Amino acid sequence: MSSQASRYDQRVRLRFGRRADSYEQHALLQRAVAWRLGRLCRDLALPAGPAADLGAGTGLLSSALVRHHNGLRARPPLQLDLCPELLARNPWPVRQQWNLDGGLPAPLGGAALLASSFALQWLETPTDRLADWCRSLAPGGWLALAVPTAGSFPQWRHAASLAEVRCTAVPLPRAEALLATTAAAGLRPLIAHRLRFSRPRQGGMIALRQLRQLGADASRQPPLSASQLRRLLAHWPGETPLLWEVLLLVAQKPCPDPPYP
Repeated sequence: MSSQASRYDQRVRLRFGRRADSYEQHALLQRAVAWRLGRLCRDLALPAGPAADLGAGTGLLSSALVRHHNGLRARPPLQLDLCPELLARNPWPVRQQWNLDGGLPAPLGGAALLASSFALQWLETPTDRLADWCRSLAPGGWLALAVPTAGSFPQWRHAASLAEVRCTAVPLPRAEALLATTAAAGLRPLIAHRLRFSRPRQGGMIALRQLRQLGADASRQPPLSASQLRRLLAHWPGETPLLWEVLLLVAQKPCPDPPYP
């Protein structure tokens, strides 16, 4: 991992850490998506093997998974996250601070379930890490993924272009690339939905403030100056809400065909 990537990891960790006390108060979209993904997983037949919540944060996704899937109540997923402050507010018993940019812990080889919500986009190379996750699944194992994708934030990008300032939004992976990665790994999708979410009457200042309240405002770009921010907001299209495009994917690694007798 490059030193530049490592510095970015630390910016992400520090920003979420500073907002950990109030994260769930502001994570309305994250909670809603986690609950929907958990419900989509309720009937999955899980093989033997470990389960993990990758980028678990405060445990919103695992809470939804355990609520909807009876088989996970006796074996809640391992909670992995880079931010110790978020993990400190996670109610599930097995938690580990872990940098997902470095791959997965060895015990997750042959996983029955790898789940992740609103975490993959923060990694240095999301498609490479996703390919690793697919390879770590046991035959018959499941990937359950929710991730904001490149169709998000068109208003922000357009306003930045008109204002001739940098768009400091985190670069998001393309849904097509993520789906191609899972297909190349041999996974078979049970559900692959691209959903769009927005909050009404939410102009530029409110949208950017909400990201900051979540701690989700780390950027690979230098911050805008005060004058640049004013120009950006002046070109934001009124109270047009910030649009999120989210990929929900539930896919299975197939079992190998039995040999011919």
